[in-house]
Amino acid sequence: MQNDLNNNNTSIQIRHLNVSIDNNHILKDINIEIPDKKITCIIGPSGCGKSTLLKSINRLNDDVDKAVITGEIYLDGENIYGRNAEVTHIRKKMGLLSQRPTPLPMSIFDNVAYGCRIHGLHNKKELRKVVELNLRHANLWEEVKDRLHAPASSLSVGQQQRMCLARGLAVEPSFILGDEATSALDPISSRNIEDLFVELKEKYGVVLVTHTLRQALRIADYVIFIYLGEIIECGTAKQVFKNPQHDLTKQYLSGAFS
Repeated sequence: MQNDLNNNNTSIQIRHLNVSIDNNHILKDINIEIPDKKITCIIGPSGCGKSTLLKSINRLNDDVDKAVITGEIYLDGENIYGRNAEVTHIRKKMGLLSQRPTPLPMSIFDNVAYGCRIHGLHNKKELRKVVELNLRHANLWEEVKDRLHAPASSLSVGQQQRMCLARGLAVEPSFILGDEATSALDPISSRNIEDLFVELKEKYGVVLVTHTLRQALRIADYVIFIYLGEIIECGTAKQVFKNPQHDLTKQYLSGAFS
């Protein structure tokens, strides 16, 4: 059973998406709409296709060996799987936070400036403005402003994740994607990242894969529940958590399986 979120400001529209990897049919005829300027949490048991769905949205599955992808995903009206779609341009619109921070082997400053330079910004004064602005957005500026040229690897894991968020924000994406982005963090760092997502949804759509129902309960505006590669139920967080319509959803929320 699949439901649309029925939001007139929807920026991501997924139509008949199927993903198979090495002949394993992982995502099965996915049809969903994901709204802008809201936090959408994708939940479901391990191995159900959550991360595969997220990676389909910025075409990271293109890099997976023996992946076959069919269907359409529209971002700002453009089919990102269209014949003329340009992958670098698409990924620029999607700021991705992985499960573990991925600092590049360079300074904090150069990490945040990296994407801007790739996309043609080389003016030193402008780069300094962009780096400071986005480190502030990530609530990291005050902690690193005096050591911007230190290696990014010198930061704590929680700081590295916030720096990676700043790096993603610096290229002005349309959406922020998080693939279990807090699972490797301590509770305080995890809550800091959650608070940032809540602040950032004023400007961006946020799509998070989470294995923690408590996290979805705290911050989700919308919820997508996936089981064995199919969308079982989706809707507002209040609707899904308080009044689930499908028996599988009720069982999952009650902890009958995980």
